[in-house]
Amino acid sequence: MMTGQARKIHIIGSVGSGKTTLARKLSEQLGILHIELDNVVWKRGPNGDIRRTIVERDSVLHKILETEDWIIEGAHFGWVAASFEQADLIILLDTNWRVRTYRIIRRFCLQRFGSEQANYKPTFHMLRKMFRWSADFDRQHRTEILNSLHQYGDKVIVAATDRDIRSISG
Repeated sequence: MMTGQARKIHIIGSVGSGKTTLARKLSEQLGILHIELDNVVWKRGPNGDIRRTIVERDSVLHKILETEDWIIEGAHFGWVAASFEQADLIILLDTNWRVRTYRIIRRFCLQRFGSEQANYKPTFHMLRKMFRWSADFDRQHRTEILNSLHQYGDKVIVAATDRDIRSISG
């Protein structure tokens, strides 16, 4: 399926895989609002983030899914199954750990020096967490995600390289 025909797109992948960059690009091209799942999980506020309850989180997701079109992106799975079911297109960004490591370090530096906005404080503690999440993706979550996406057949695209990703976004 071409992305131009899709009006409901779910992008999933590890931290540093390029989810937000791809979502922003598709959002511009297609004129569809993109939503970061972290902003569904966390209630953002001037005094810091507060984790939503499961009921609140699921309610926010349900309201998004009721809209005519959306691009949802994040590393989350399991509780987002309804978005996979409703999506016209599911994109798994399965980038190499070296690429993700470079991107995590680059993003950290850009955020740390104020060149790029962050939803969190770019601390060394957060940087370590991102490396752990990236490693956990390869060790635990990648296979589970691939297995769970198998049921959605040809509406799933797995993109492993920058070339694959460019072929999606043009």
